[in-house]
Amino acid sequence: MKRKIIIDTDPGQDDAVAILLALASPELEVLGVTAVAGNVPLALTQLNARKILELAGRVDVPVFAGSDAPLARRLVTAEHVHGKTGLDGIDLPAPAMPLQDRHAVDFIIDRLRREPAGSVTLVPIGPLTNIASAFQRAPDIVARVERIVLMGGAYFEVGNITPASEFNIHVDPEAAKIVFDAGAPLVVLPLDATHQALTSRDWVEAMRRLPGRCGSAIASWTDFFERFDKEKYGSLGAPLHDPCTIAWLIRPDLFDGREINVEIETRGEFTTGMTVADWWRVSGRPANALFIRNLQRDGLFALLSERLARLP
Repeated sequence: MKRKIIIDTDPGQDDAVAILLALASPELEVLGVTAVAGNVPLALTQLNARKILELAGRVDVPVFAGSDAPLARRLVTAEHVHGKTGLDGIDLPAPAMPLQDRHAVDFIIDRLRREPAGSVTLVPIGPLTNIASAFQRAPDIVARVERIVLMGGAYFEVGNITPASEFNIHVDPEAAKIVFDAGAPLVVLPLDATHQALTSRDWVEAMRRLPGRCGSAIASWTDFFERFDKEKYGSLGAPLHDPCTIAWLIRPDLFDGREINVEIETRGEFTTGMTVADWWRVSGRPANALFIRNLQRDGLFALLSERLARLP
């Protein structure tokens, strides 16, 4: 049976690749895409989500706009990485598919209540505001979630937006704390793993040579956001953070991690947004997440290449 998923996202070039990977994978059924403010404001993330779905020819997948600001903070965005649109690199036409009338949080709540308990996986690849809001408003849905597979946080790699915090958690640490404390099964793809998912020039050019429109878009997006990571980290490519969540759902054997306790710092003077990952299990606190440490880079990109080649 296909695994039913809801992708909660703030596209973002790597978010776009994650969405395309999910759409190209027959093991997965994307019930909907919910947009949240993050990499860019909500007006752009919901627009970008619809552009990506139209690019893939999947206008049947509904898009819902959600939270336009964190639960208790001013929105921090990342145009310095993703460009002013969030999807800089290629100009995609304005989408014809409609934005759904319902709020994303209402969709998440109603869909989890409608589907059999334990049959829907949430895949948040942006700030966790929508998921936390749904859990606050409807605590009964937490027990209905199969699992949450999210991109966020770090331990050994520490932070990429502050010295202590990764961007998705940093934008809304209060929401992250709610989600990590909720009790739903968690799989965390932190920077420690995703920084190993580095693109190569050969892979980008292989995407560009694909006959469909999606391959050239992926290559153009990668060309754009590689420039930031190469300058910041001195790397030869850019990490595809968000597709790691979808890849874990398809091929968990490509990943290695440990069941540990992870707490979210919300009040630190210098560490707000930090994922306090008890990798060495010294705190005595019970494990609440499978925290991924490593991935098989070649296997990941072989999977990406094979699946993305199926797209139009």
